[in-house]
Amino acid sequence: MRCSWCQATPAYRRYHDHEWGFPEIDDRQLFEKLCLEGFQAGLSWLTILNKRETFRQAFAQFDMDQVAQFGDSDIDRLVLDAGIVRHRGKIVSTINNARRAIEVRKEFGSLAAYVWRFDPAPHARPKAVIFEALKAMAVEPQATALSKDLKKRGWTFVGPTTMYAFMQAMGMVNDHIEGCGVREAASAARAALSPVKPPAS
Repeated sequence: MRCSWCQATPAYRRYHDHEWGFPEIDDRQLFEKLCLEGFQAGLSWLTILNKRETFRQAFAQFDMDQVAQFGDSDIDRLVLDAGIVRHRGKIVSTINNARRAIEVRKEFGSLAAYVWRFDPAPHARPKAVIFEALKAMAVEPQATALSKDLKKRGWTFVGPTTMYAFMQAMGMVNDHIEGCGVREAASAARAALSPVKPPAS
């Protein structure tokens, strides 16, 4: 049994089974998820998932240092790339957010150390019922708090709804439905995650 939203294609099911809801601490992958959630605004996630490999090629595998160097010629190139979402505002936002991500990394040591500060639940989660109670009480405020803080830091396309979707995608919350065969695996991976700390200098 799986969550009903992922049944459309094999790629959708793979994403559901192996990625969505599982905790992520790699900066490149976190930056990718942030960017793709921004591109997804107003569209279906399946649209983004189908274009994901082309997005990666277009945006230097979401290496924030490389994307931060993109200029006007890159924007013009990307607007003409039919393999991605050709929305100039979202393309410009991705470049801007790469620059902001570098600032966050400099301040906190890593993008992961920054975003996991908004974890709505303790790192130790011994029982799923505790997780569910905390999620119900705290996830929406934490998504709003993350959105507000990012906006204050100059990020764009990071509204509360987008940030909640990001928190789902990177495993900060586990919204696999009760009875979904992946729910327990995602919960176990989340419970085993050590507190995310800045890398040693």
